[in-house]
Amino acid sequence: MNAFSFSIAARDKSARTGEIKTPRGIIRTPAFMPVGTAATVKAMYPDEVAALGTDIVLANTYHLMLRPGAERIAALGGLHRFMNWPRPILTDSGGFQVMSLANLRKISEGGVLFRSHIDGDAHELSPERAIEIQKLLGSDIVMQLDECVALPASDEITEKAMRLSLRWAERSQKAFGRPDGPALFAIVQGGVVENLRVESARTLAAMDFSGYAIGGLAVGEPQEIMLRMIEAVEPHLPSGRPRYLMGVGTPDDIVKSVERGIDMFDCVMPTRAGRHGLAFTRSGKVNLRNARHAEDRRPLDERSSCPAAREWSRAYLHHLVKAGEILGMMMLTAINIAYYQELMGTLRAAIATGRLADAVAAIREGWARGDA
Repeated sequence: MNAFSFSIAARDKSARTGEIKTPRGIIRTPAFMPVGTAATVKAMYPDEVAALGTDIVLANTYHLMLRPGAERIAALGGLHRFMNWPRPILTDSGGFQVMSLANLRKISEGGVLFRSHIDGDAHELSPERAIEIQKLLGSDIVMQLDECVALPASDEITEKAMRLSLRWAERSQKAFGRPDGPALFAIVQGGVVENLRVESARTLAAMDFSGYAIGGLAVGEPQEIMLRMIEAVEPHLPSGRPRYLMGVGTPDDIVKSVERGIDMFDCVMPTRAGRHGLAFTRSGKVNLRNARHAEDRRPLDERSSCPAAREWSRAYLHHLVKAGEILGMMMLTAINIAYYQELMGTLRAAIATGRLADAVAAIREGWARGDA
């Protein structure tokens, strides 16, 4: 019997809150997964990531395949032990790199031939090899290999990639088998072509995966188009399975997607922004590079769960950022992860009590009020 399960505790219109149960712990949904591409959430200790409310992190098959290697990680006890993260891990299959490293790869029916961005060596990533790597890593949630097309793209290119991704989903499912513990998620593709998205979702739903991701969005298209694709796909995904919007996104993206029935998110935005001096708060974004913070004795957010936001002045954070100090990157990354997890907690509580609309209005009021 597979130890993975998903239950919905409450709904508020299309929004849902519940739990994903895995052998390594419970994931409260809606959930945000900080990105730990190379077996680390940049600039943070794992225990800090957990203490700020994180139930699950994401790591990347492509990057770990290249360095240090999946077989090496397996020999060292698996990814959880390697990075000292005992909680659930989702691994992206490498499909996004099929798009983002387009000048370093060649796609065929069999899979993707990569030239490593590190040393130029050739690597082949097939649906079967992607599953094998993720099993070696010991992932709790395994993703199928897919082809993610860069937008804008012609309908012909989009359809070709979608149908290839469907064939790869079948091969991924066969290679995955029925292990006791981890779960395999499918990925809906189809660019911004609604009928292709619907066909992809229907076909994958009939194949009975443990969860369903929506991929290939938040890659440059306007937000309203992304939301329209979610609305087109959502009715065709099994309501009793988790729905994961890949690579999203801003707090506003997350709120609007939760309202449309999405359960899981990941994005580099909070960690990347933190390393570049930008903080996310209940009063919106705060750029600590701005000179106006140089003599400001106030904390960034005295209501934050993160000590860095409460116990140091904006002037000090500004100084660290301007001086290029590593501590500034660490503090702002923690502040941002804390804000994202607080946002998810607010949304979960609001859905549970049927007051999501009120909570969203209050969140937006804070953003509109801005940083006083």
